[in-house]
Amino acid sequence: MLARKGLLPDGFLLTRLAEDANQPNRFRAKSQRARFITKSGSCNVAHKNIREQGRFLQDVFTTMVDLKWQHSLLIFTSAFLCSWMLFAMAWWLIAFAHGDLEPRDPSGEPGPVPCVTAIQSFTSAFLFSIEVQVTIGFGGRMVTEECPLAITVLIIQNILGLIINAVMLGCVFMKTAQANRRAETLIFSKNAVIAPRNGRPTFMFRVGDLRKSMIISATIQLQVIRRTVTAEGEVVPVCQLDIQVENPLRSNGIFLVSPLIISHTIERGSPLYELSANSLNTEDLEIIVILEGVVETTGITMQARTSYTPDEILWGRRFVSIMTEEDGRYSVDYSKFGNTVSVRMPALSAKELDQIRGGQDGGASDGKLQGWGLVRAGRGGFRRGGRVGESSTAQPWYTQAEREQEKEEEKPKERNGQKKRVQLEVIGRATEEEGEE
Repeated sequence: MLARKGLLPDGFLLTRLAEDANQPNRFRAKSQRARFITKSGSCNVAHKNIREQGRFLQDVFTTMVDLKWQHSLLIFTSAFLCSWMLFAMAWWLIAFAHGDLEPRDPSGEPGPVPCVTAIQSFTSAFLFSIEVQVTIGFGGRMVTEECPLAITVLIIQNILGLIINAVMLGCVFMKTAQANRRAETLIFSKNAVIAPRNGRPTFMFRVGDLRKSMIISATIQLQVIRRTVTAEGEVVPVCQLDIQVENPLRSNGIFLVSPLIISHTIERGSPLYELSANSLNTEDLEIIVILEGVVETTGITMQARTSYTPDEILWGRRFVSIMTEEDGRYSVDYSKFGNTVSVRMPALSAKELDQIRGGQDGGASDGKLQGWGLVRAGRGGFRRGGRVGESSTAQPWYTQAEREQEKEEEKPKERNGQKKRVQLEVIGRATEEEGEE
């Protein structure tokens, strides 16, 4: 439009169109990766082609509880209406068989005693059926001792009505008191992080409870779901591996009195041992978090779930502190619950870092003591007396990795087919002689 009005030259417009055609669409929606557990904790698995549908009817109560509210209310309403209509038909047939529906002259002699008083049509029989089942009892209609069959039908309808009411109340109570309702106030951080902690790469996420009532005997469990291939070439689409939660007690129990950062140290034997910053986006895995405990107020066992895909794992970041001490008590700022900050961390995996550290340790042990003479100096150096001298302060693993990378870059290059010689560090020979006695 601007080119048509002469505000921009045509050449500039054609150049911009060509550049836009070559560049990828930055606003193109990413393909959503499939996951087993959604962020809200629901199971993201669709069950299809189930042939034995009758198994669900063998456990009617659980099926009713698992249904949605609108479906449950529709079923209960239909059950009441059908029972009222069924027994209304029974009362009408009883009255018809006994001759209570025949018209009588009000001024004439009274006829025989009816089975149910004041029933002249199907409508009156339907109203009487409602009064019997819900025990309203308006007083205009009642069963007499004239018909034993009517008394039997009255007993059956009362029992059936109690059963329907009991099932309805039980389903409503279980649906309102389900354990997943308590899980709505348990929150997990949107993203998980991988950052150094105590000299090792650590997988971490944050969990918190918004209610003041505690979760008793709370335990947390981590599992990795990934696709694996066996030695025979069999593809296992769902391989579940447990992850050990970092806890000095060697258990998964936690005391969720305030938001906690749950951590897992990535070391040998961990499913994340070969995970690096470059391979994170290409990994086909899902880390599932399961928090279980007993609700303090109701005593019901609850379970909260969430999961983290590689897109939701941040490399080289850690969570900020959200707890402060104010007026003699601790205060939690939930506005910073998922905030993270960047930390120094190489893009290498824990396996690669262990290999680097192992190479350094092996190189330091190669130097042999030759009396007090010429020895090889390792990273920590040697001190006099031929004993290894360790550095006074232990260097973090990421600092050692960066130094190793710098040393690789500073290695002398070969020129004209000749290698440069690296002179060994001469510590010197100590000539200490003991005095003659």
